[in-house]
Amino acid sequence: MQKRTFGRTGLQVSVLGFGAAPIGFLATDRKRTADILNFLLDNGVNLIDTAASYKNSEELIGEAIANRRKEFVLVSKCGQTVDGVDGQDWSASLITKTVDRSLKRLRTDRLDVMLLHSCSLAVLEHGEALGALVKAREQGKIRFAGYSGDNEAAAYAATLEDVAVVETSINIVDQANIVRVLPIARDRKVGVIAKRPIANAAWKAPEHQPGMYKDYASAYTERLKKLDLTPADLGFSGEPDELWPEIALRFTLSFPEVSTAIIGTTNPTNAKHNIAYANKGPLPPDVVAKIRAAFQHADPVGAWEGLQ
Repeated sequence: MQKRTFGRTGLQVSVLGFGAAPIGFLATDRKRTADILNFLLDNGVNLIDTAASYKNSEELIGEAIANRRKEFVLVSKCGQTVDGVDGQDWSASLITKTVDRSLKRLRTDRLDVMLLHSCSLAVLEHGEALGALVKAREQGKIRFAGYSGDNEAAAYAATLEDVAVVETSINIVDQANIVRVLPIARDRKVGVIAKRPIANAAWKAPEHQPGMYKDYASAYTERLKKLDLTPADLGFSGEPDELWPEIALRFTLSFPEVSTAIIGTTNPTNAKHNIAYANKGPLPPDVVAKIRAAFQHADPVGAWEGLQ
């Protein structure tokens, strides 16, 4: 699988990464989790993204692939109250304790990246939360600090000297950060993790969406309808529900500033398909231009910000 430089970290990451929220929230059994994670590593996926708040996601990852720790870039997120950790959201004390908790749960002595998990612009400007990650970096507990979020906060985070990685929403119906965040990330050599690259399967009927995705999916579904765009309009033939995942992922990967796009799944078949789509590479420039134009036509005043 193609790899891209992860900003100024110097790390090389696969264009497809794994987002571990589903394995935590959808009660995935241990064997299924281990099978999917090992399959992904065997096929060149080398970035695993999780969070302290994703229930037992960190524990499942540690149990399944800690023995292969040198083979992948490990990213987690923190800042909000989680089980077993006392303290106020975004406080240095809470973040420090959460980093230690993540290391234990993931069965590692160091995280490659720890991100502040969708804190506000005001929290970033205050500096205490990021300062706690800087201290963890100085202590060798993490290699790089960063931020996960969208819009003004993500753009600001990308300007900060101590932020080496930003995770932000970029997909066919969530394009605001293409303009707002990616140019700054390019200029500052910040690694970019694109979240929700397949737009939470916005083409699916609401009743077919897992519970954890319903809120995001409903907003994305409405946006996709307003784009008034079909795979056939983009030169693809076949069943739309089978074509949209490929189109969506390849659209997100069409922006060179994106280091990796993370997709979470508990379905081995979907994992295989995602690898195949990623291996096809970016969409042709004219197809990207059509999707960008459809988005701008549907949202001429720029009201559609990135969904947190």
